[in-house]
Amino acid sequence: MGNYRVCCCFIRKFKVTQPEPPTDVKEAFNKYSDDGVHMTADHLRRFLEECQGGDGNAVSITDAERILEQILHKRHHLAKFIHRRALSLEDFHHFLFSTELNPPIRSQVHQDMTAPLSHYFIYTGHNSYLTGNQLSSNCSEVPIIKALKRGVRVIELDLWPNSSKNNVHVLHGRTLTSPVELMRCLKSIKEYAFTTSPYPVIITLEDHLTPDLQAKVAQMVTETFGSMLFFPESEKLEEFPTPESLKYKILISTKPPKEYLETEDDKHCSSRKCKDSDDSDDDDAWSEETSRDASYEDKSFKSGSDRSDHDADAEDSEQGKKSPSSPAYKRLIAIHAGKPKGGLKDALKVEKDKVRRLSLSEQALEKAAENHDQDVVRFTQKNILRVYPKGTRITSSNYKPLIGWLHGAQMVAFNMQGYGRSLWLMHGMFRANGGCGYVKKPDFLMRRGPKNEVFNPKAKLPSKKTLKVKIYMGDGWHLNFKKTHFDTYSPPDFYTRIGIAGAPVDKKMRKTKIKEDDWTPVWNEEFTFPLAVPELALLRIEVREYNMSEKNDFAGQTCLPVSELRTGIRAIPLCNRKGDQYTSARLLMRFEFI
Repeated sequence: MGNYRVCCCFIRKFKVTQPEPPTDVKEAFNKYSDDGVHMTADHLRRFLEECQGGDGNAVSITDAERILEQILHKRHHLAKFIHRRALSLEDFHHFLFSTELNPPIRSQVHQDMTAPLSHYFIYTGHNSYLTGNQLSSNCSEVPIIKALKRGVRVIELDLWPNSSKNNVHVLHGRTLTSPVELMRCLKSIKEYAFTTSPYPVIITLEDHLTPDLQAKVAQMVTETFGSMLFFPESEKLEEFPTPESLKYKILISTKPPKEYLETEDDKHCSSRKCKDSDDSDDDDAWSEETSRDASYEDKSFKSGSDRSDHDADAEDSEQGKKSPSSPAYKRLIAIHAGKPKGGLKDALKVEKDKVRRLSLSEQALEKAAENHDQDVVRFTQKNILRVYPKGTRITSSNYKPLIGWLHGAQMVAFNMQGYGRSLWLMHGMFRANGGCGYVKKPDFLMRRGPKNEVFNPKAKLPSKKTLKVKIYMGDGWHLNFKKTHFDTYSPPDFYTRIGIAGAPVDKKMRKTKIKEDDWTPVWNEEFTFPLAVPELALLRIEVREYNMSEKNDFAGQTCLPVSELRTGIRAIPLCNRKGDQYTSARLLMRFEFI
């Protein structure tokens, strides 16, 4: 029982009532139980196979008995003394509304993991050491640990000399961020790399070091990781290894150090020009965005490029004059980041006997998608493309990831501390494939036609299938929030926004009616979403509390990969703004493909 004081005059009492099971649940129970009173394990097995899709497999009587035992044990503490081994309607409803027993997607790795790394979307972090904004937050190993626990597989470290030039710090260079020692980061990666997923962790290094310090890094990395470290057999890989072959391995990705004093290109560029290039060459230069003039494409490619791919020639030459590059450091590099000659089109050329990693800023990707979309898709079929946030995102916000995924970009790098809808989409994508951090790219992104044609992200595609979603009800907020969290004087007025994020043609958001004064709202509303690219579609779900005078309050969200949805009636766990799951708040929904 709860109380609300209204106008300081009287107290309004309310009770959290449990609504009865939805009509669809009652009808399913009546259909699959003998007498409409008891559902045995065999009845439950038939329901799971025929109504819940069975995940494409036959459901054994043993599986059904195990689920039945779990339900009875949770619902009735003396279940082992109960002679009846059957479910009531309330037990059945409890099972369907359980996020543990009846989740919306599978929790196991189920995709083929034996294709080259370039065939997968990889869960990628950006400036993984930052605890907050890009200019003045602390650097720490803590956000690295959090990312690895969430399943992130690509960790980015920016390496700089310390003030004495005798050790290596990790920090966001040319900002006020306070450093963390590299060794602390490496030890944390070793300890937590495989707590969530056995598949490889890739460390991308943005390197601002002298050859002496590169040698020191090589020693630290080798001694820390030992046999966990993957050393490529050859300097030039013709094809990337597979996630399966790299289980429990750590890979280093950066640009190889230069082994010459001055390139031919250096001779032809003035020192002033090279210095200008150096100033803007950093991944995260937080200066003004490049103006959109006629040469914007080349500027956004050159000035918005990742340091590890596009070290300034002037700085490299200076380092080369002091001492030769470290062979031990060079030998560490499993995934080479290359600095191609020329502009963006040249950078996207596919080499026959070599694979590499290329980094583009979000603006450069937009331009590439506009002018060279087929080249981008061809490049990503064999090579790895990393996309990172533009430098002006100083609050650690993120960009929309779909443009990268639609063009096959494997490493769409995100600020994992930059909470918001974009990051929710990232969380949603990597809930797929058991949350292992590697999601197999759709076949259409890997195919080539007889004339070398590839998937055209701009093409107007017809719908392949339609997702039908019914949202029945919600529950659990009264256990996760204080009674006055949403409204001081009455129970909340919940509504749900639901829709698709994906290819432009598939984007759509809908909204349920507002259910007033109810902690357990019942909507019983159905929506249909035609999908042209279901393989990359994400189902967005967001619950809000209507507030007439203020901004509507947040009450939970989740994103789910449409390709992984289990059909039938499912319990949908909701998450907070940071993407952490609430203990109780959830929705009951039904999914059907037509």
